[in-house]
Amino acid sequence: MKRLRIGVDLGGSKIEIIALGSQGHELLRRRVATPQGDYAATIAALTGLVLAAEAELGKPATVGVGIPGAESEPGRLVKNANSTCLIGRPLRRDLQDALQREVRLANDANCFALSEATDGAGRGAGVVFGVILGTGVGGGIVVDGHLLTGPNAIAGEWGHNPLPAPAAGDLPLPSCYCGRAGCIETYLSGPALVRDHLVHTGQELDPATIDARARDGDADCEATLQRYEERLGRALAGVINILDPDVIVLGGGLANLPRLYHNLPGRCGPHVFSDAFRTPFKPPAFGDSSGVRGAAWLWD
Repeated sequence: MKRLRIGVDLGGSKIEIIALGSQGHELLRRRVATPQGDYAATIAALTGLVLAAEAELGKPATVGVGIPGAESEPGRLVKNANSTCLIGRPLRRDLQDALQREVRLANDANCFALSEATDGAGRGAGVVFGVILGTGVGGGIVVDGHLLTGPNAIAGEWGHNPLPAPAAGDLPLPSCYCGRAGCIETYLSGPALVRDHLVHTGQELDPATIDARARDGDADCEATLQRYEERLGRALAGVINILDPDVIVLGGGLANLPRLYHNLPGRCGPHVFSDAFRTPFKPPAFGDSSGVRGAAWLWD
């Protein structure tokens, strides 16, 4: 019997489930609202989605789940989750008890990277760095098709490193929810871009509007995006100097800004320890679906 894979993306506002056939083709997709602040209801919702999908497809499946956090060792309790009702909970164990089978969990950014490395924009590349530029900033690393997690379960978490070489325009260092100040996430997330534009112009605009107005010749919006790209170039150059990936795939809402793919090489290059800069930047092949697809691919 050909393997059926189910992937689940547990987000702060929605839970999405997908079923993939043996060759990665989509068989089913469903989405429900995430129970807010209710751990027991979240377990029930996840379990119900999986069982309903299997009933509809008529056969059992492997189950992988992408979560907005990671697992601590020992005990596999959830940490670093922006869905705070998950923190300190044995999510994997409780799901396994409810579904009566092994369940694989991974950070949602890791799932994104695994999806794009498996059959997406990074397919065939030896080292893929998947970047999330959305409500938060995260990343995942896949080497020769294998997801890296590390002994601390934080491989790829570049968003909570300090922004490299902060200049006068980057000060004062913004406070981060993690308890530090000046984290990359506080400069490069979607809300950070909105906040930067507000500080400089007094206008609160969403990223898509800032981009549209910049394309129409608005000097203030163009300046906001140039500040963003310069900071992103510095931040990614630090990753490149350590990892030197074959490809960087951008995900999250800000990955929808087409100018990034043209401008980032020039922003990264001056900060990379090399006489030439060859790292390609690519948009995700599966867009917002990469995270849930990667959860399914946790079963290789």
